[in-house]
Amino acid sequence: MRKRFFGLALSTMLYALCLPVEAQQPTKIPRIGFLTGPSLSGQLARAEAFRQGLRDLGYVEGKNIFIEWRSTEGNLDRMPTLAAELAKLKVDVIVTAGSRATRATKAVTVTIPIVMAQDSDPVANRFVANLARPGGNITGLSTLAPELSGKRLEILKEVVPQLSRVAVIGTSTSPSNAQVLKEIEVAAGAFGVTPQYLDVLTNKDIESAFRAATKGKVDAVLEIASGYIRRGQRKQIAALAIKSRLPVMHESEEHVEAGGLISYGVSLPDLARRAAIYVDKILKGAMPADLPVEQPTKFKLVINLKTAKQIGLTIPPSVLARADRVIR
Repeated sequence: MRKRFFGLALSTMLYALCLPVEAQQPTKIPRIGFLTGPSLSGQLARAEAFRQGLRDLGYVEGKNIFIEWRSTEGNLDRMPTLAAELAKLKVDVIVTAGSRATRATKAVTVTIPIVMAQDSDPVANRFVANLARPGGNITGLSTLAPELSGKRLEILKEVVPQLSRVAVIGTSTSPSNAQVLKEIEVAAGAFGVTPQYLDVLTNKDIESAFRAATKGKVDAVLEIASGYIRRGQRKQIAALAIKSRLPVMHESEEHVEAGGLISYGVSLPDLARRAAIYVDKILKGAMPADLPVEQPTKFKLVINLKTAKQIGLTIPPSVLARADRVIR
């Protein structure tokens, strides 16, 4: 009985001593990696949208979640190094902005969950098996919406009623290029427009593409070049368009902010906000393989009236009335 009493007393004492120790164990704060190509200063809206998405879910950067921001600052050769750096930090999730970032991250880890904040075609890029059940450690959001190309051409026809020839500046090596071109050809046939395809494989090809467009006597330009090529050349493209006095339809409002005429496309800040939802689900135990890749749901029409004036173009009131944003 005495031994039993002392054993019970010792157990009780040890249990009491353990309680404060357990109470003092710090809560693990999640650490997220965010990898992108362009400079962070050039995509403030997307970064803030991601932070807001996290805040909506109860996460505050620096308090109950840490974000390791990494950007190549336009030097895409640094992408593999930065991806490896995030993997070495053993972050809980890596968010990637664009195919280059996803491909580099995929090459350095098969265990850390990867959330695509945007990708032109995750299946064609072989990041996921299919959209419904991605498999592996990658999931997220796709910008693939080839039907938008027909809508862009329709809007361009409204803005330039005399449109009969349109230059299509694309990148043949982009996985989504062929599908987008098919959509453009169908729409061009419906609107009685002849497309002239101009391939842009590097930044250096942009200027020659505009020269070819001018030489071809086109009435406007539909710009669908790969994001990693045009993203750092927004001001150059805007300047070439003004110099050539050519109306250019872009995919992203960031081009219009940089001086482009008009854009109709996926809201990238909205995708960044929605990427935070994936991060939250994964932190709560969901597996990327089981989270379907979502497609865009929010689109924006943005018009720059300053540029319209510079190229001598009047935007019809009917188009202005539908714009989500007008830069004056």
